[in-house]
Amino acid sequence: MPLRWRLALIFALGTALVIAAAGLVFLQRLTAGLDDSLGAILRAQADAEVVRLAVTGPLPPLRPPARDPDGGLGTGAGAERVAQVLAPDGRLLAFTDGAGRSPLADAAQTRAATRKDIEFTASVDDQDYRMLAVPATNDDNKVVVVVGASTRVADAATAHTRDALLLGGPPAVLAAGLGAYWLAGSALRPVDHMRRRLAEITEQDTGARLEAPATHDEIATLAATMNDVLDRLAEALAQQRGFAADAGHELRTPLTALKAELELAGQPGRTKEELIAAVAATAQDTDRLIRLSEDLLLLSRTDEGRPLVRPEPLAPAELVAAAARSAASRAATLSVRVRLRTDDGVRLLADPDRLRQAVDNLLDNALRYAPQGSDVDVSLTVHGSQADARAVIEVRDHGPGFPPAFLAHAFERFRRADAARSRPGGGAGLGLAIVRSIAQAHGGTAAADNAPGGGARVRLELPLAPGSDET
Repeated sequence: MPLRWRLALIFALGTALVIAAAGLVFLQRLTAGLDDSLGAILRAQADAEVVRLAVTGPLPPLRPPARDPDGGLGTGAGAERVAQVLAPDGRLLAFTDGAGRSPLADAAQTRAATRKDIEFTASVDDQDYRMLAVPATNDDNKVVVVVGASTRVADAATAHTRDALLLGGPPAVLAAGLGAYWLAGSALRPVDHMRRRLAEITEQDTGARLEAPATHDEIATLAATMNDVLDRLAEALAQQRGFAADAGHELRTPLTALKAELELAGQPGRTKEELIAAVAATAQDTDRLIRLSEDLLLLSRTDEGRPLVRPEPLAPAELVAAAARSAASRAATLSVRVRLRTDDGVRLLADPDRLRQAVDNLLDNALRYAPQGSDVDVSLTVHGSQADARAVIEVRDHGPGFPPAFLAHAFERFRRADAARSRPGGGAGLGLAIVRSIAQAHGGTAAADNAPGGGARVRLELPLAPGSDET
């Protein structure tokens, strides 16, 4: 069911419940008020008759009294109010016109009324009367005064009110429902416009946005929020398209080289040594493809929000030392020395494989820039106070350093400094991006700058393991 209809039905149902509840309360209060008013009238009439009987002489038995000009019992009181005087044994001593010649109270009610006031209902000339019987005295004789008032006016008022609610309630509910339907349609019209506009936006129209109404209400806020979502989606789509284009470009180079080596190996007349060299070259290209594919898969998992690390307690000093030893053999071929300084007391909660990958990437990046005869410094230290202490893995070379314009983009994917692009061993530009992803997966950060004494410096900062005493 459309929201517009649901709102109209809910509003109509709510209006019906409110009218019903208010009507019931009003009827209850009206009935109670009429009953109280009728009771007060009966009490005043009964008290007046008790006083009159107490000061008059004996009543003649079984004879209606003459008209009393002072408003007492007589023959002219009218049919809306009736009164009788009864003896304790139930005999009728006096009555008003319309009260009839039969006692309005039966024997049990009369006996009870000689001791206390009682109320009851009776029918007089097919009309309902509310009766009040009270004890009284006349000429030192106990009598019972019975007064009554017709409930016709009160019943008519209650019936008319009930009929008015029954007749006026449904139109009021219908009007409320129609009004809610119109109001809901007016309020939801901008939402429907936004829905149609969103349906028109495609992945090719990434610059399209919704027109926010100038109402400064929730609908305008919704439009602004949806525009923000469209901005983020457009940015993510642009990044994904750029990622795919860059990945295709990076994959094309080793694939082209691999194809060329295989074509050369397949030409006739190749010697055994040439074939061995071709196989070795294709193996290198294959390794490069494997590394590039693994890097792309890792970054893809990061984008998808999938778990990247499996942390466990470890002492990173041994891991950093192992990475430095591994890099030292390669550094020796480049006439570069790897110098290591670690704090053996550092404890982390980290994934050893991913952390080793990050350190290897930092060392690989440093060896690309380090000139012959220079050093690559690797250190593991703790920085910060007791409350916010962090382990810092820093790798520094003594080369030309990062170009100033490159520093702001050092950790972006497929970003490479100009010097690295021109070198034969230049990578795909994913190493530092992977370092940052691994750092963020551990709750840490990665930073790059140029050291004051020259050379590039990259730091990996990670939180210490809970309970570590390092400062």
